[in-house]
Amino acid sequence: MSGIIYPTTNLKATETLTLERGEGVYVYDNQGNEYLEGLAGLWCTSLGYNNRELIDTLNEQMGKLCYSHMFGGKTHQVGMDLADKLNAMVPVENAKVFFGNSGSDANDSHVKMLRYYFNAIGKPEKRKIIARERAYHGVTVAAASLTGLAPNHEHFDLPFEALGILRTDAPHYYRGALPGETEEQFVDRITNKLEQLILREGADTIAAFIAEPITGASGVIVPPKGYYEKVQAILSKYDILFWADEVITGFGRTGNDFGSTTMDINKPDMMTLAKQLSSAYMPISASVIRGDMYEAMIEPSSQVGVFGHGYTYSGHPAAAAVALKTLEIYERDNVFGHAAEMGDYMQKRLQEFADHPLVGEIRGEGLIGAIEFVANKKTGQAFAGGAVGGFAQQACQNHGMITRAVAGSSLAFCPPLIITKDQIDEMIEKFSKGLQDTLDFVTREGLLVD
Repeated sequence: MSGIIYPTTNLKATETLTLERGEGVYVYDNQGNEYLEGLAGLWCTSLGYNNRELIDTLNEQMGKLCYSHMFGGKTHQVGMDLADKLNAMVPVENAKVFFGNSGSDANDSHVKMLRYYFNAIGKPEKRKIIARERAYHGVTVAAASLTGLAPNHEHFDLPFEALGILRTDAPHYYRGALPGETEEQFVDRITNKLEQLILREGADTIAAFIAEPITGASGVIVPPKGYYEKVQAILSKYDILFWADEVITGFGRTGNDFGSTTMDINKPDMMTLAKQLSSAYMPISASVIRGDMYEAMIEPSSQVGVFGHGYTYSGHPAAAAVALKTLEIYERDNVFGHAAEMGDYMQKRLQEFADHPLVGEIRGEGLIGAIEFVANKKTGQAFAGGAVGGFAQQACQNHGMITRAVAGSSLAFCPPLIITKDQIDEMIEKFSKGLQDTLDFVTREGLLVD
């Protein structure tokens, strides 16, 4: 056993797979076994493995300027070019960009900038943030507090109240609907509850509402039609900012530039970007805010002498260069268009499992999806704990496909955007074998419920 404390890991089950190299959509372990990477690492290696353009870009930048910080207004051209490129891409009005290293720290930065902004405009009481149940927004102290998943809360004693974190319903019709409730009625009920929460807490105390357009780690939840339209209307009514966490859904994953586009989220006030920003070849994130929010922060920073927030590696030149090249490849090679086409095909192939006795719900958009396993297909009764999802994950790995169990007993699909139809077919074939093993397991263990 090595000296590593492994992230998001059962610390009794470490070093379960040792990877040595990757090529395209495949990775290889230290025994020479090949795996189709069905989750793009952690929802992030959009251009696959061993992309020579990204590697050469990194090497070239390291030979020019291997490091420079951005404190005190010091800068470099590649960082400025990346910010300008993002400004032109995102739907945030007159966007300004703060660079970090991960989705977690980008969301932390947003929490701080929200407070800074509302203090600057004379509304210091406006600091609460509405997050959803079963949401995932990272694991730093503030980001983990925004997250709505128990494993990220247990034993950490997170400061929910101090940070002003409020909870509203997850927009998951399959799990959240009342008996006989239509999708429209479900949307009306949970958005009405959102409005009642705002009225109860006081709109003048609430800064923002945060949401992944389509969730990732909480089970790839695609909200029903009309949900975001109603949410945006409520937020606009009460002058509450819409914060789109696009760490997973950004840059082609849903078949469009951003998940906000796919889900008809109109001009979010803030966006969080990471993962596919650099195809995960270098750690980099971006906290994006409206231009007028930035303008309001200028004078207070001048009064203090600095905007007192930043990381050693904010705008790291090597990371910025790789991210800029990644965005260039997306545009030049029409990667988003390819992802949309392959996404339609993947979603069609996933639907072939709709009648399987273990499958409760199949959900997704573009090249992100999930299949939820259930103990009773007719009632949708869930399996207790995460044993079935964990078994299915390992079974797929045994057949040469890496995936991840999310939200208990759901398996996620999120391959690199460069995947081909033949490779999707291969992924589906490997999953099918893992699914059969899982059915044999639950039958043998008597886990199905009549």
